[in-house]
Amino acid sequence: MADLTSQDSELDVGAAGPSGGHILVVDDDERIRSLLHRYLVRNGFRASAARDAAHARRLIDALEFDLMVIDVMMPGEDGFSLTRWVGGRTPVILLTAKGETESRIQGLEAGADDYLSKPFDPKELKLRIDAVLRRANAAPPAKTAMVRLGAAKFDMERGAFTRDGAEIRLTTAEVALLRFMARRVNQPVTRAQLLAEVGSDEVDATERAVDVQITRLRRKVEENPRAPRFIKTVRGAGYMLTPDGCEE
Repeated sequence: MADLTSQDSELDVGAAGPSGGHILVVDDDERIRSLLHRYLVRNGFRASAARDAAHARRLIDALEFDLMVIDVMMPGEDGFSLTRWVGGRTPVILLTAKGETESRIQGLEAGADDYLSKPFDPKELKLRIDAVLRRANAAPPAKTAMVRLGAAKFDMERGAFTRDGAEIRLTTAEVALLRFMARRVNQPVTRAQLLAEVGSDEVDATERAVDVQITRLRRKVEENPRAPRFIKTVRGAGYMLTPDGCEE
């Protein structure tokens, strides 16, 4: 990481900046925890820190967070497992080793909203946090408010997906993708458009990352993900949402 120095040895849980949201940093490296904690507080966020997954689980049970920054490689339970446990309840940005594309794909499959490779500039992390939080708090679309997908419905305003009245949790990236396609029903959208929508604009962010997100989304949206009825692949173009209907 760049532009930061630290002499901190311990962190105050829930130390507050002005009003940028409450961020949980989970990393077994004390120096990185301290640097990120101080940087986030200086830039207007509340910040808490956990030294491992077990510590993070205790904080998550006790406090509410707007976003979590989780290191993949930690002793004991790793970042993938912790992200799966979070289960889309809170946006997650994973920190991965530089060049580990497979780890990033695995992170998306676990439910992460974005990823950043180490070493990194904390300014870039802040930009990614801002982008994920914007998606999580996106203003409702101007057009159709409800999209019907068989026995399921997607409320574009709330970002809520329900089947037979029961809500199924979507990650912020999944909500962003579904909203983007729902604004363009029955129109093909390219992988590049979807990649830009979820904010994965790194050089090594590939079309495969989009395919992983779509695969995860189909598991939640489709009655039979192997034969998708609503999120269709358009050969040579990308994907297309074909709902049963839309309601204002």
